[in-house]
Amino acid sequence: MNLVSALLAAGSTLLLAVPAQAQTAPLAPVPALDVARYTGTWLQLAAVPQPFSLACARDTRATYSLLDARNVRVQNTCETWSGGRNEIVGNARVNDPVTNAQLHVSFPGVSSQDSPDGPTNYVVTYLADDYSWALVGDPARFSGFVLSRVPAVTAERWSQIRTVVESRGYNSCLLLTTPTSGGRDGIRPLCTL
Repeated sequence: MNLVSALLAAGSTLLLAVPAQAQTAPLAPVPALDVARYTGTWLQLAAVPQPFSLACARDTRATYSLLDARNVRVQNTCETWSGGRNEIVGNARVNDPVTNAQLHVSFPGVSSQDSPDGPTNYVVTYLADDYSWALVGDPARFSGFVLSRVPAVTAERWSQIRTVVESRGYNSCLLLTTPTSGGRDGIRPLCTL
């Protein structure tokens, strides 16, 4: 199933209906993030489609490397629809020293994201106790990403992911699964899993 088919499969549920509490309250961060433990490679299992990710067909991943107490190197990669590879390198700066879970991610040369200083646009709103998966997004929920350390998760984990996504004020039909080698192969709205 391609991206357009996946969007159509969800039908009328894909209306941008956001729960009332999400319309007034910004996405809340986890109480505490160990940035050093969060570094490493994360695989994208599902996401709210973004303009920059439309070229990505599968195996979307983010690799984070600690630079210093406030800065993390961000390397995003994916396989394109033509079989090539997309890559962009940027910086994530901690904006919230209390939780460490609110950051500003920037990429040189990307308009509106080329400065390392800026407002929070990356909130870790859920993190498994063992740092095996996370839900991140921006304060207004225009973006949302389900990240995992492994490509394949159980049906029970998918159910947990959907529950967490919805509890954080997202419409689960707006997040589409990301094909990942060793994991899910198709693109489907999270609400249909």
